[in-house]
Amino acid sequence: MSGVVLRVLLVEDDQVLGEALRDHVKAAGHAVDWFKTVGDAIAATDTVPYGLILLDLRLPDGHGLTLLRKLRGRNDPTPVIILTAHDQVSDRIEGLNAGADDYLIKPFNLDELTARMLAVSRRYEGRSASIIRLPGIEINQTVRSVSVDGQLITLSSREWAVLEKLAEHPGGIVSKPQLHETLYAFGAEIESNTVEVYISRLRKKIGHDRIETVRGIGYTIR
Repeated sequence: MSGVVLRVLLVEDDQVLGEALRDHVKAAGHAVDWFKTVGDAIAATDTVPYGLILLDLRLPDGHGLTLLRKLRGRNDPTPVIILTAHDQVSDRIEGLNAGADDYLIKPFNLDELTARMLAVSRRYEGRSASIIRLPGIEINQTVRSVSVDGQLITLSSREWAVLEKLAEHPGGIVSKPQLHETLYAFGAEIESNTVEVYISRLRKKIGHDRIETVRGIGYTIR
């Protein structure tokens, strides 16, 4: 899936389907947190900002719309795609009226899900393409490409996620815990030097002087 790196919340209690969805979304380069209950999903959204939510409706401890209504009730605009076996028109209308951005009926094609995710995330961002330009660097979030002094460079998904986080706050400071959170979602082993490892790799690729360490606080991209 082309586009920005998303941190996706997957709420699905079916083990087989959940594993398939998690693996498919991760293979596209995105981070996935997978929960099987409404309660756990609500707790996650209370602490983590997500780029998109894939939401089943029929869950062991309640209805998925409980989470959706809670989000919209606090004016949280996070895009939500409902994934459900409920195929009645009335069910779809209820979900959309509760604030869902899209609706897929199980079983569905995973490639269609990818396309729906891209379309919804683009609408949410309010743009069909997003380019961040810094001195000597151009970052295209839609096709996920980076050029340095006119030359395209290759980044891993984790390197991209760290760079994107920094680039979205040019001149601002991104704390080490914020970068930990970004990497943790990708299943990276969080050790004391994990952030430093990825910052070092990025510096080698985009230039050592472009990422500045703010001692005791975090990092900033010039």
